[in-house]
Amino acid sequence: MKTKLLLIALLLGNLVGAQEISLKNFLDYSFPSQLSASTTEAAICWADNKEGARNLFYALGPDYRPIQKTDYSEDDGQAILQPVFSNDHKAILYVRGSAANRQEQIPNPTSNPDWPDQAIYITNLETHGSKKLDEGHSPLPYKDKLLYLKSGKVWMIDYTGENAKQLFEARGQINSLRLSPDKNRLAFVSQRGDHSFVGVFDMESGKLKFLDPGIDGDSNPVWSPDGKMIAFLRIPYEENLIFIPRREGLPFRIMKADPASGKAAEIFGADPGSGSVYRNISAINQLFWTADDKIIFPWEKEGWTQLYAIAANGGKAELLTSGRLEVQYVAQSPDRKTMIFNSNQGDSHRQHIWTYDGKLRQLSSGASVEWNPQIDGAGQAFCLGSTAKNPADVKQIGKDGLSAVTKEPEYPSGDLVAPLAIELIAEDGLKTYGQLFMPPKIQAGEKLPGLLYFHGGSRRQMMLGFHHRDYYHYAYAMNQFLANSGYVVLSLNYRSGIGYGMEFREAIDYGAAGASEYRDVLAAARYLMGLPEVDSDRIGLFGGSYGGYLTALGLAKNSDIFKAGVDIHGVYDWNAILKNFIPSYNKLTRPDFAKLAYDSSPAAVMDGWQSPVLLIHGDDDRNVPFNETVRKAQKLRELGVEFEQLVFPDEVHGFLLHNNWYRAYMATKDFFDRKL
Repeated sequence: MKTKLLLIALLLGNLVGAQEISLKNFLDYSFPSQLSASTTEAAICWADNKEGARNLFYALGPDYRPIQKTDYSEDDGQAILQPVFSNDHKAILYVRGSAANRQEQIPNPTSNPDWPDQAIYITNLETHGSKKLDEGHSPLPYKDKLLYLKSGKVWMIDYTGENAKQLFEARGQINSLRLSPDKNRLAFVSQRGDHSFVGVFDMESGKLKFLDPGIDGDSNPVWSPDGKMIAFLRIPYEENLIFIPRREGLPFRIMKADPASGKAAEIFGADPGSGSVYRNISAINQLFWTADDKIIFPWEKEGWTQLYAIAANGGKAELLTSGRLEVQYVAQSPDRKTMIFNSNQGDSHRQHIWTYDGKLRQLSSGASVEWNPQIDGAGQAFCLGSTAKNPADVKQIGKDGLSAVTKEPEYPSGDLVAPLAIELIAEDGLKTYGQLFMPPKIQAGEKLPGLLYFHGGSRRQMMLGFHHRDYYHYAYAMNQFLANSGYVVLSLNYRSGIGYGMEFREAIDYGAAGASEYRDVLAAARYLMGLPEVDSDRIGLFGGSYGGYLTALGLAKNSDIFKAGVDIHGVYDWNAILKNFIPSYNKLTRPDFAKLAYDSSPAAVMDGWQSPVLLIHGDDDRNVPFNETVRKAQKLRELGVEFEQLVFPDEVHGFLLHNNWYRAYMATKDFFDRKL
């Protein structure tokens, strides 16, 4: 009898242990973002999202111990953005709430009758609590006051929240506020639809001047260290479509202007041909003016996003980073002597930190992923980073490598697997890439269901570790959870994604120009079906946004291969997506292209769809209109195809509520459990 009781106890214990590693456990992490460094002191600050409760943290040198500064406790979808220290270093300014859409509507994912706003708050480092100053964003400390943007205009306010006033009146939507080194002049960008100007406002005289205004898109002003000149980007106007390959265009230029006279001269022009289209990096500004009077900027001259330098007076551009690599996050030290950035040089599946101060140095390496590097006023370097089994933390970069400022003491890292890097060859010979998540325990001869995961974007890259964006941090954790639940998961980096060069990103006939990336989907399916651990009759696929588009294509074109799918806010008709991003797009005036875009869409091949699908969408989606799912479901009903739905009222594209991520992924797992 005792033996039977012991056996029952052991079985129950194993069952409880198995249940403990749930989806909730895999999503139970703190996600840091918005890392910002003081320009004068030994200090950093950042935002943190713990299961939807978003709060502001900071750390002061020399020990850099993290301190929580706010006490928001609800999963209410209200983001914390743009934290910055005040000039006297006694307070932190931050933005709470997400940006408005074209109709000036702030997201309200909880359907709160008391509609939220996007506002600037101040919190004193020596006292408790925060004070709302005014609605707006982009806080910029100015002497003992604060400059900020509200409804496309520049405002100024006291730190007490009093005396708010519009600084000046000008047409257009203003962005990119940049104070001169002496704090007496404010550079900005005035966005006016098909063109934009760089302007300078004199804080003392109240005079406004635009720098060499023209018909092009001028942006990203940067002051010289002595404050006498401004450099800015000039991108020629071209009426372009999106979600189609674009390897060349009218070359971008870098201008240098005298803010006193308003006159400008070109100091750099990209070479015509391949790589002439400007490629953005993740940075506060796209141009950096160094202490030794050089301008550093990104360029795809050699087919890869790399950093170049040119003398402020012009000349030949010098390549600072060389090889087959992509630079993404870039920042500059407060003294303007050092550039710090991440790239995948020597490791195409991860990103690591580098510096350049006349010499290129690698600061991190190995089986980790790092991004968003910063240097504070004391010269200390920091970044955000993760590994294959550990979610993102704030890291300090020292002589001996990385050390954690924050960490996840209770995260079930031991139950995660290290994904395997794989390479695939599509039928047209193009090489693509992915990560394979194998379940930690597989019985000999066991055949498991297989899943393909597609990221969105499509300008994204999944890596061998937790991702730098919260959307894909969730997705990576989900892939781990599915593997832990007995699925073999292949996360596909299909053509038109980033990380593998310009030609891979601007793949021929991709997206609305022909859906050539579907060849990569089939190559991934063949790979998955060829694994001895996978049951080739139980293959599913899922993804969000662009990943939902590929999911729908797979189910519509090859229900014989893909037996179930989960389509999360996916594209149905490219013509609708183009219209959403480019309101002036009219398919009636582009009949040939409109037909190609339609033929490249799931809408054109729906008659082949037979497998069941789960459709998930928030109805305040500002990227993929909710109507895309409504129309897709209508056609599925007409065809008699089984589908299920999960709709989040008032939720946006990248779900703001942690609970909605949990519900979406729990429903995904449940759907695949029942169908595969």
